[in-house]
Amino acid sequence: MVVPSFAALLAARITAALPSVPAGFDPQVRLSEHADLQADGVLALARPLRRPPRQLAAEVAAEVATGLPGGIVADVRVAGPGFLNVTLTGEALLGRVAERLADPRLGVGLPETGVRTVLDYSHPNVAREMHVGHLRSTIIGDALARVLTHLGGTVVRQNHIGDWGTQYGMLIQYLAEHPADTAALTQRYKAAYALFQADPAFAARSRARVVALQGGDPGSLAVWHAMVEESTRYFSDVYERLGVLLTAADIAGESSYNPMLAGVAGDLAAAGVARVSDGALCVFADGADAPLIVRKSDGGFGYPATDLAAVRHRVTTLRADRIVYVVDARQAPHFRMVFDTARRAGWLPPEVEAVHAAFGVVLGADGRPFKTRAGDTAPLVGLLGEAVERATAVVAAKNPSLPAQELAERGREVGIGAVKYADLSTSRTRDYLYDPDRMMALTGNTSVYLQYAHARLRSVLAKAGSAVPPVRADAPLEDVERALILRLDGFGDVVAGVAAGCEPHRLCTYLFELAQAVTAFYERCPVLKSPEPLRGNRIALCALTASTLATGLGLLGIAAPPQL
Repeated sequence: MVVPSFAALLAARITAALPSVPAGFDPQVRLSEHADLQADGVLALARPLRRPPRQLAAEVAAEVATGLPGGIVADVRVAGPGFLNVTLTGEALLGRVAERLADPRLGVGLPETGVRTVLDYSHPNVAREMHVGHLRSTIIGDALARVLTHLGGTVVRQNHIGDWGTQYGMLIQYLAEHPADTAALTQRYKAAYALFQADPAFAARSRARVVALQGGDPGSLAVWHAMVEESTRYFSDVYERLGVLLTAADIAGESSYNPMLAGVAGDLAAAGVARVSDGALCVFADGADAPLIVRKSDGGFGYPATDLAAVRHRVTTLRADRIVYVVDARQAPHFRMVFDTARRAGWLPPEVEAVHAAFGVVLGADGRPFKTRAGDTAPLVGLLGEAVERATAVVAAKNPSLPAQELAERGREVGIGAVKYADLSTSRTRDYLYDPDRMMALTGNTSVYLQYAHARLRSVLAKAGSAVPPVRADAPLEDVERALILRLDGFGDVVAGVAAGCEPHRLCTYLFELAQAVTAFYERCPVLKSPEPLRGNRIALCALTASTLATGLGLLGIAAPPQL
């Protein structure tokens, strides 16, 4: 059952009441300190319509008062230079609580139904340790996958791992020449790289090994397959610790596109999209500092050819309606050229949306990209272990009576949730500071605060009994109750906005404000000690808030334990 928000109903009615509106008009409906809802968009239309702002607003107000379904609007007033302040009836607000509680989806619609999104995220490298640089892509991509699926969309997850190229010929050659080295694969990769940089003869043998690998040499391929399998097991372990949806089945490595690269180059040249320059096959774009090199002068292929093959495959074989790349913002020029080239070649038709969901970097306390004390990029497994250890101490201090097994589970849920939320609560285009102390705080905009707000609600509901009473729409409402109901009413709009803009931080902000609203509600409104019908209505309000917090945290990939 789709339950449209009061804000959406008001926006639609305002738009219908205006004599004419430009494409993309936004009534700018928001929560108000002076009423329940405020609409600011009418004021901006007064000048192009050549109407006095307050007069136009008054006409719209009259239409809103009579045009919305009966019993919703208590009062509509023109304020200031031409704003609309709308007060809703208590019956409508309480009725909305009952409607959302009655629906397992809390009234959230399915606007992504029929939309097939190919989502490219995480992409670690074979034989190399996952580090803090992989954190943002993996967490943001996972949240987007959950949100799009929840809204009815079909999501095809693609983990474009690095598993092909010179570095793997280098590593295979090192393993062949150093069979006694039994260190971890990641350590042997570092040793191979150091030797490659220091020994020209080894570098030459490594390049020859690359040719053998790409030519299908059985021995080289056998070693390569073993490396990929070992790394896949490692990736799967990290993803399980992190609690994300990615599995080995989602891997679509660079190597999978290798058979397509010659065709990509040939078709671009035949279509006149690419031309040879200094021996390399290039695509030139207006305003670009450098061409997109599809085929290098030595006949080899790099990332551009692989990414173009991936676009073609995702449209023709995976049948994408939308392709979203969750990749570092520094790759923006590259993706602009790839998308432009694919569109010029006809591989990315106008009806298929291509989105680079760019993100900033993770910073350390010094304001620079996060590193270990030794100056290396921080390994992801170590960060997660430290977060769980800190969280376990926080939970133990708050609830020392928890059994050891439950404490360990809660520590994992809180620790991993804190890492995810610290990332997701920052606008993805911004850099953010990795601060373990702040992310574990019990107050402020942290997942720990949200988890405790949820656990407190579950505690109240447990004391109230198993059944949530029916809502009585004729009961009075305190201002903080009205504010809480209006916050709850906006959940579906916020989730849809996350999907539209690939912006998980909008959901984080919403959940934090919801938790603040329920805290204010606690302070003013007794729940279990109130007389009926207030008691029953407040229990219902607690139930809806708890379900909304749990659902919202779940869409972020964060647990909502019933007790902390």
